[in-house]
Amino acid sequence: MMMKRLAIAAVLLSGSMLVAGLAVSGGPGTGVRGVDAQRLMNARSEPGNWMTHGGTYAEQRFADLNQINADNVKQLGLAWYADLPTNRGQEATPIVVDGTMYTTTSWSNVMALDAVTGKVKWHYDPKVDKARGHSACCDVVNRGVAVWGGLVYVAALDGRLIALDANTGKVKWSTQTFTDSAKPYTITGAPRVMKGLVVIGNGGGELGVRGYVTAYDAMTGKKKWRFFTVPGNPANGPDGEVSDSIMAGKVASTWSGEYWKGGGGGTAWDAIVYDQELDQLYIGVGNGSPWNHEIRSDGKGDNLFLSSVLALKPDTGEYLWHYQGTPAETWDYTATQPIMLSTLMIEGKPRKVLMQAPKNGFFYVIDRADGQLISAKGFATQTWTTGVDMKTGRPIEVPEARYRKAGALVMPSPLGAHNWHPMSYSPRTGLVYLPAQEMPQFYQNQDGFERREGAWNLGIALDPGTIPDDRAQFKAIKASLKGKLIAWDPVAQKPAWEITYDGPWNGGTLATAGNLVFQGNGAGDFQAFNASTGTKLWNFKAQTGIIAPAVSYAVKGQQYVAIMVGYGGAFPLTAAFDDPRDARNGRLLVFKLGGKGALPKATEPVFAAANPPSDAFTPVQVAEGGKIYSANCAFCHGPDAHASGILPDLRRSGVLSDAAAWKAVVHDGALKANGMIAFSRWYTPAQVEAVRGYVGQQAKKLQALEAAGGK
Repeated sequence: MMMKRLAIAAVLLSGSMLVAGLAVSGGPGTGVRGVDAQRLMNARSEPGNWMTHGGTYAEQRFADLNQINADNVKQLGLAWYADLPTNRGQEATPIVVDGTMYTTTSWSNVMALDAVTGKVKWHYDPKVDKARGHSACCDVVNRGVAVWGGLVYVAALDGRLIALDANTGKVKWSTQTFTDSAKPYTITGAPRVMKGLVVIGNGGGELGVRGYVTAYDAMTGKKKWRFFTVPGNPANGPDGEVSDSIMAGKVASTWSGEYWKGGGGGTAWDAIVYDQELDQLYIGVGNGSPWNHEIRSDGKGDNLFLSSVLALKPDTGEYLWHYQGTPAETWDYTATQPIMLSTLMIEGKPRKVLMQAPKNGFFYVIDRADGQLISAKGFATQTWTTGVDMKTGRPIEVPEARYRKAGALVMPSPLGAHNWHPMSYSPRTGLVYLPAQEMPQFYQNQDGFERREGAWNLGIALDPGTIPDDRAQFKAIKASLKGKLIAWDPVAQKPAWEITYDGPWNGGTLATAGNLVFQGNGAGDFQAFNASTGTKLWNFKAQTGIIAPAVSYAVKGQQYVAIMVGYGGAFPLTAAFDDPRDARNGRLLVFKLGGKGALPKATEPVFAAANPPSDAFTPVQVAEGGKIYSANCAFCHGPDAHASGILPDLRRSGVLSDAAAWKAVVHDGALKANGMIAFSRWYTPAQVEAVRGYVGQQAKKLQALEAAGGK
């Protein structure tokens, strides 16, 4: 009886806290101007707001709201929607403060909306040069803003960190974060704010850059410190940055050869997490550049700090500790994936831990005080490793997977067992809700590798002919690509339940106190699951693929769930297994119990017919064009010119049948204002014509397929 009374009291206490949070919109009503260090550190006490990227500094993406719960979620309906001004991938996490929502779209646009009605308060377009899109390996996305002291911060694709007035959207200050704007750097991640500092990293590892993170004064934009994640050219001497001592003392000896010529990589393009309990800053560090360790570092050394979690002092940027999950990284196994913080009972004792599930397929639980590995288990198929040696913390590798002497089919692929899509954690269930995927990649050393400034430099052979023409074989391969929602027990290091999807590249997750997990998928279903059992309880057709995570907030006693919808990102651009779809503009969808809203009727995409040229091309031309296409065009238009529709399908292009028009676009850059840059920097007109021959061959295959009633 006593236990029952305690349980009832706990429920009542939880309910009273929830009602209090709802009644005042989750905070003191001062808006972004009132968001300061104290308020962000106490964000958990304001469940009606979503003031930081992951909900709180712990980035658990747990909404402590239960008005919408497993018993009544079937009554959830659309409260309002807002059409977004851009297409391409929509990956942002909306920020909600005292009834106002701030979010970003592709091309780094920022919008402020009334969180109850959806009315747009302001819209800021940084007018990013579309040519910068060529440097964006994985779409021109943006993952959201940060807020502090009346300002809204966005990191634009072209490297500008911009502070906007939260009331008007007017620029207060702007600073260029790239050390060299001529280099193919990009930013797609959300900045983080702590202790009066704004911290941001960058991307571009595939194209040959050197990674770093930088902290700026939140009110003025003045640079406070910078930490390089990999060493630079020794001939240039120290950088004059806080990372100098650790680079000289611990890092430099782990690199070999002329690594600096390829940049080295190590870009910190997503995970940046502040630990308010230990006053530490955790940075997720990316892959090597080039990918191939044999080329990048002569096959020698661990290459710190690639594929690592770095702990820094937030005030100064000084090094504290690191854990490297994939030493001598050679598969594009980034450790930039989301990091979340918690206190878990490990062997009967509370441990302050960080949890991460990076691309390499291991779920890591790490002591965040000193970086000690507590446990690591595979959550997806891994053919590159058989586990982790807990004495050393290093993976036990399968030697053949390094493709030194022969090519190797490896899982996970460069897209990872888990990519950027946020996971969530429920303190109520003790489970992490992880968007996972199963995809293989054939890795093969690229003979005669030559680095090309500003272009893709991977060091692995990407030959055409990877997608079978045989439709039965094509369908079989497509069916083997799986997506999963895994409810992972981080203490037991095993799944509690899992949901399997027909394809990879599904949305991030949100856990709530209503015993719910929300997730969208690439097919356009926004869903709610029972957090304890995985039972699907609710579904909404969004009319477009969903890759972003949801958030939940409350205003005047009403709980809402919001999500950005719009398909895009690395998989749709680089895989030929997506069904063709149009690149329609994204939307922001907001739901509440009893919502009666409805989306306009969707129209089916209409595609132009295949447009093969009538010109004759020699087999030598087609072969040369195929190699050039695979090394350049496939990253946006799909392998073998098979496109998902997110970007133009070149097999259907109106210029494909016209040699002069093709040259004007591909070689000369006639459409550079739309993001299609000129390739004259790397290829001659004859080589560009060879690419036309290759794409034309693929167009003929499509034409034959269409004639037979396929697509």
